Amino acid sequence: MQKKFVVLTLAAFVLAGCATLGESVGLGAGVGAAGSALVGGDPVTGAIIGGIAGYACDSGYICN
Repeated sequence: MQKKFVVLTLAAFVLAGCATLGESVGLGAGVGAAGSALVGGDPVTGAIIGGIAGYACDSGYICN
């Protein structure tokens, strides 16, 4: 549980500083892959989910 909290916190801080859609998607994918690997999941799946979350954040579905 503690690892998941750290991963989500890291993702929030990283995605908060993104200025463009490309940065949001790219960094979201990177954080998703790293976070998934930290908790023992599949990094490819984490990258896909992170990229989608980055897109949703930059497009205003989540963050704006």
